[in-house]
Amino acid sequence: MKADAADAQIPLHRNLGVAFIALLASGGTLVCCVLPAAMVALGAGAALAGLVTAVPQLIWLSEHKALVFGVALAMLALSGAMLWRARRLPCPADPALASACTRLRRASSFVWAAALALTLLGAVFAFVIPVLA
Repeated sequence: MKADAADAQIPLHRNLGVAFIALLASGGTLVCCVLPAAMVALGAGAALAGLVTAVPQLIWLSEHKALVFGVALAMLALSGAMLWRARRLPCPADPALASACTRLRRASSFVWAAALALTLLGAVFAFVIPVLA
């Protein structure tokens, strides 16, 4: 009986993991585009220069922002599809496991929504604001 309950949790743990990977990918969009723009807007250009000196990969991320956003959007699409597919999977009959199952589903959905919001914010800074400026 316990093995069946643990097997039912595996897709939910996988969904949470993919949602965190999507969050990490969308965090890359923030590092490439939002962080430099925000630092310059706040008058911290010298701090940005120091940061770029310490972490030169920021330049590569900024130069390849289309690739960064493509990977982030692909991960968001993959995790969104997995969440959508798993939304109707049955939770275990045990009340404690059913509660954990419900919490994992909510956490996965929240993390996915946060990743989507961060990616959209990064897209605004990377693609919309430069056109308007």
